[in-house]
Amino acid sequence: MSEAKIRSRDELRAHYGEQSDLVKRKVLTRLDRHCRTFIAASPFLVLASADDSGACDASPKGDAPGFVAVLDDSTLVIPDRPGNKRVDSLGNLLGNPRVGLIFFVPGMNETLRVNGRAEITTDPALLTPLAVKGKHPLSGIVVRVEEAFLHCGKALIRSRLWDPETRIDRTSFPSLGKMVADQIGGLDADEAQAHVEESYRERLY
Repeated sequence: MSEAKIRSRDELRAHYGEQSDLVKRKVLTRLDRHCRTFIAASPFLVLASADDSGACDASPKGDAPGFVAVLDDSTLVIPDRPGNKRVDSLGNLLGNPRVGLIFFVPGMNETLRVNGRAEITTDPALLTPLAVKGKHPLSGIVVRVEEAFLHCGKALIRSRLWDPETRIDRTSFPSLGKMVADQIGGLDADEAQAHVEESYRERLY
């Protein structure tokens, strides 16, 4: 591996140069009306967390636009729907409450980043309004906002994420069941895929 490493914040800043005044000033400590509008339109976010030893995790969260509740200018609630029961993010929060969120809106290249501290709630008063099809989330992640800022669209422009022409032919890629069967060994790929499809069909909520 190359020894040309950056080892300090001073070296990092010298390598990249200074931020513009706009980049420095755009970081908010509360959610303004633009942040609220963005969250209300967002059907998808990625939640980054780390445990008390620093081991990291990034978890996708998604539902209908506006699935994240904004309680006030400093507080969000993210519903935690049924999943694979790994509870990686939730387990991390018990030892380290710091989280980073990035919200996406389909067709929009800009994103919204929110950083803060989180805790797990099972309070019915918070979870009942987040029910879908009569089913409440198993828990909620309450995020106390410390930073919020809009992020420019360069990464999504370069990736052409929303461009229909960049979509793969899904049949050219193995199914999830096939990939998991190959990775684990000893599984029947068709049975594994049937389990995946049943989960998608019956256990989204």
